[in-house]
Amino acid sequence: MTIPLSARAFLRGQLAYFHSRGYDVHVATSAAPREDLEQVAADQGVKAHIVPFEREISLKRDIASLWASWRLVRQLRPDVTNVGTPKAGLVGGLAARLAGVPARVYTLHGLRLETTTGTRRRLLMAMERMACANAHRVICVSPSLRQRAIDLGLVNAHKAIVLGSGTSNGLDAARFVTPQADEIAGLRTRLNLPPGAPTVGFVGRFVRDKGIRELFEAFTTLHGENPSTRLLLVGDYEEGDPLPEALRHALEAHPGVVKAGFVRDTAPYYHMMDVLALPTYREGFPTAPLEAGAAGRPAVVSDATGATDAVINNVTGVRVPVGNVEALTAALRSLLEDPERSRTMGQRSQERVLNEFQPQQMWVALEEVYQDILRERMGRRQDVLKRTLDVTVAGVGLLALSPVLLMTALLVRVKLGGPVLFRQERPGRHGRPFTMYKFRTMLESTDAQGRFLPDAERLTPFGRLLRSSSLDELPELYNVLRGDMSLVGPRPLLMEYLEHYSPTQARRHEVRPGITGWAQVNGRNAISWEQKFALDVWYVDHRSLRLDLEILWMTLRKVLIRDGISAAGEATMPKFQGSPPDSA
Repeated sequence: MTIPLSARAFLRGQLAYFHSRGYDVHVATSAAPREDLEQVAADQGVKAHIVPFEREISLKRDIASLWASWRLVRQLRPDVTNVGTPKAGLVGGLAARLAGVPARVYTLHGLRLETTTGTRRRLLMAMERMACANAHRVICVSPSLRQRAIDLGLVNAHKAIVLGSGTSNGLDAARFVTPQADEIAGLRTRLNLPPGAPTVGFVGRFVRDKGIRELFEAFTTLHGENPSTRLLLVGDYEEGDPLPEALRHALEAHPGVVKAGFVRDTAPYYHMMDVLALPTYREGFPTAPLEAGAAGRPAVVSDATGATDAVINNVTGVRVPVGNVEALTAALRSLLEDPERSRTMGQRSQERVLNEFQPQQMWVALEEVYQDILRERMGRRQDVLKRTLDVTVAGVGLLALSPVLLMTALLVRVKLGGPVLFRQERPGRHGRPFTMYKFRTMLESTDAQGRFLPDAERLTPFGRLLRSSSLDELPELYNVLRGDMSLVGPRPLLMEYLEHYSPTQARRHEVRPGITGWAQVNGRNAISWEQKFALDVWYVDHRSLRLDLEILWMTLRKVLIRDGISAAGEATMPKFQGSPPDSA
């Protein structure tokens, strides 16, 4: 994170969750304010580190940040890094890549570039592309943000994901649900906010991109119609993207504007609002509409990236076009003048927040992402070793067994005729078709209509010998050498079976098919299709070099005693037509 405040806002409870799960958790941000970083570490039981991040672009300081980040990552040697906010996402992500971190995640909280133009926009585009390129997964905090990032060419679709319904950390809704009447009464008195005054609220930074100008114009109209209307502003001005001086003076001078300033706990303030307004130009996934929803208040938000996901239009709030003051005014007016509709929307928003945005749901999903990447990276290392074994054994095998291959080919030619090889298109990894080669084991006999006779009638004693000894499989070593197959994996079946697989069964194609496999050494044709596929998927989930060597040894034993190792074919197994719903 760039600043400690981001860690407080985006990681509340998350660090403590992973610490409780046995992870050694570290958080790194800039130093200011140092007490915020120390508080995050103390509250969540994790270790804190200071890295000199700067929010704005500065080449010299950014190089210093990269160096400090790289040194820290090299020192800690983490298994997983998760970087967030634009500057930390770029610098921290690059440092993690240079340091060789096995699992790298970039949490995309929004796109600053959406409200920029020219050289600055091109620079921010390049920074985001690099930040995404450094990560194995890019967690977009809302569906619309994901789509926008893909549309802009910042990230590939397969790498960009959204956890649940969105947000970076869910929302601890409990503290917003139940109001403390005495506290709220005290705040009303301090802020001079009369009970019963129609109140539009805003929570956030007072900057251009939040649509403060449009909000103030809409409020001015509403206040002119009803002078008791109030605009409750919770937050403060920022130097980055500052408001025009004239607008700032107008806000300070307007009698209906109530400024609460920056507050650490926003929960009680929502209970003084009738409706939250967020006419923002861009977001990742705004927290304020969810907090308002948890407090039972509807929200009027713009249809900007990220913000559009915060409400279900006309159900939990109202969406208005970005920059459209008239639409914003009308939406706010409709909710202020119809308390029953406002109350219903607030209740529905509260239900949605409680059902879809629980922090625990997000943390469990995030942990699964971490573990998926680690398994994937481990699988890639194993794939290199597996491919090395495949090429070595297949190459040596083809040379060493060349006399056997030649003699078998001659016998097939004499006893069964030509062609010597059986060629058929089979599905490989990810279902991609390839041509599989085997020695023929059946005659080419046909009936009067030119159709092949049943397999059982065409399979000769010589063919049975080839199958029982697995000699018919030897040409598949060529498929292994080409990369179509592996020595060990689920057997390649027929292309027509692909459409009959359940989603679980289809996972057998996540790896290369094999000459032998876990199902082949655990029953082969003596078990049902469902049992075979279950064994295949088990292999996919538990594959390792050690397991492959064990399967090869078991295969050799079974070949020598001719126990259950026979080629896939319709002479011994009926065609697969699909599994019953309760067995797939």
